[in-house]
Formats: sequence, C-alpha cells, structure tokens
Amino acid sequence: MKKTLLIFALFVGIITIGFSQQTYSPYFKVADFDTGIADVTTKVKDAIKAGGFDVIGEYHPGENDNLYVICFTNKMLSDLSLEFNDRGALASVLKAGIIKKDGITTLSIINPEYMFLAYWGNQLDGHEAQLTKMSEEAKAVFSTIGKLTPFGGTLEKEELVDYHYKIMMPYFTDPDDLEDYSSFEEGLKIIRTNLSEGKGNTVKVYEQVFVDKKVAVFGVGLLNKEEGEAHFLPIVGEDHIANLPYEIILQGTEATMLAGKYRIALYWPELTMGTFMKIMSTPGEIEDTMEGLCEKD
Repeated sequence: MKKTLLIFALFVGIITIGFSQQTYSPYFKVADFDTGIADVTTKVKDAIKAGGFDVIGEYHPGENDNLYVICFTNKMLSDLSLEFNDRGALASVLKAGIIKKDGITTLSIINPEYMFLAYWGNQLDGHEAQLTKMSEEAKAVFSTIGKLTPFGGTLEKEELVDYHYKIMMPYFTDPDDLEDYSSFEEGLKIIRTNLSEGKGNTVKVYEQVFVDKKVAVFGVGLLNKEEGEAHFLPIVGEDHIANLPYEIILQGTEATMLAGKYRIALYWPELTMGTFMKIMSTPGEIEDTMEGLCEKD
C-alpha cells in the first residue's frame, strides 16, 4: 500500500512539474531601485554588454520621461531568428522596460521564451534546444541585477503557440500587409527615408538589416499623443512596456506588421474585453501609421 501511494505521489509530482513548465508569463520583473532612470539605464547597459549582447536602440515610449525601453540583441539571436521563414526576425530583438513611479524605478524584461514560442512555435522543427539556450542566456544577463519574477498573466504553451485573443481574432499568421515593392532595396530605402523624416509622428528606435537574407526589421516609436503610445499605454497598462516598440518587417519585397488585435492582446493577455473596447481604434490607427511609413512617393 505504501509502495502504491509512493508511486502515485511521484506520478502526480511529475505531472505537476510538467504542467508548470508549460505555462509562461510575458514579462519578468527584475528589481526595484531608489535611483532614477538614468542610473538604472547605466546598470542595465553594463549588464547587457557583460552578458554578450549589444544595445541597438532606446527611447521614451510616448515621450514620457518616466518610461524607458532598451532594445538589445546579439549575433546568436539574430542568426537563430533567421532560421524561421515566417517573420522570424521579429524576435531578433529583446527589450527591457524601466518605469519610475512614486519615487521607485522598476526594471522588467520581456520573457524571451514567451516571445519565441509565440513567433516561432509553429516553425521550431528541431530548434527547441536553441530556443531554450537563447532564452536562458538572455535571462542570465538580468539575474546579475535581481531576481526574475514572472508577471503580466499566463498562457499555456499550446495557447501561446497558436495565440489569438478571441474567436475571429487574428493569429500570428494573419499579418497586416503594408506595402509591396519592386525590390528589397526599394522597400528598405523608402522605409528608412520616411522614418528619418519622422513621418506620422514616429521615431526609429532600431533597425536590423540582413542584406543577404533580404530581411529588415524596424522598431518604431509611436509618438502621436492622440493615437500612439501616450494614448493607449495608460489604458492597457504601462507596466508592460518591455514589449515595445512596435515593429515593421520587410521580407523580400513585402512589408508587413503583426495585427494590432494580435500583438496588443499577446503582450497584455489579462486585458478584459471592456478595456480592449476602450482602445478599439488603436489597432487600425497603428496600421495606418505603419502604412504611411511604408508608402511609396
């Protein structure tokens, strides 16, 4: 009888462990500080560099001095992202968010594995070990600063890989088409030019260009006070800024972006329908802005 109970307990333990490993949160809180954003930024950049990554962009979302995002990557992550043909390079950049509120500065990061599974999950095809290794290396950078505590909701692995918010809502495989060009080079030139001019009240936070693969990713800050980050972040939650900025991806001759109803819901999975309705126009407004950045003369 005791032997039977022991075997049963072990079985339950294995099932419990397996289940817990299949649940993911979009973010990790790293630490709180009693210093300002500038001091925390320096600490984060030093850790990123020491961990073998490079900072490729940074900005204040919504031009809010109390919000800051740092974007970073390395060659290993970039190369891995290019193994996935369906817009895999969207996950070639990781982000850290810094928020100052009531005298406390809080550092968080996007959960690499959460993003990787959402973007690459249906394309893994033997890359599981690389995904895990890359995720652990990125998390190790911030483990030198604080203790990583998951937050922002949870999704099971199966939900994350085929994520959509509600029935009839878009999936990762339902991007918004922005523009088609005669060549990759034409698209690259047009998007770069429009971003350099700040068209649509935007700012280029970073770019990743892989010329040999004819792939480019642009991180775009949305600075329009009525339609951009300053409008929707206070509604959906500023604590989640480590998913920003929004991206445009150019693959070959086609420029696309993740549908707003997919991307926003993915990174705010606890969003109620009531709150979502308050930003009902936001997905379309973001698409219009990105279309303007991709627009030919």
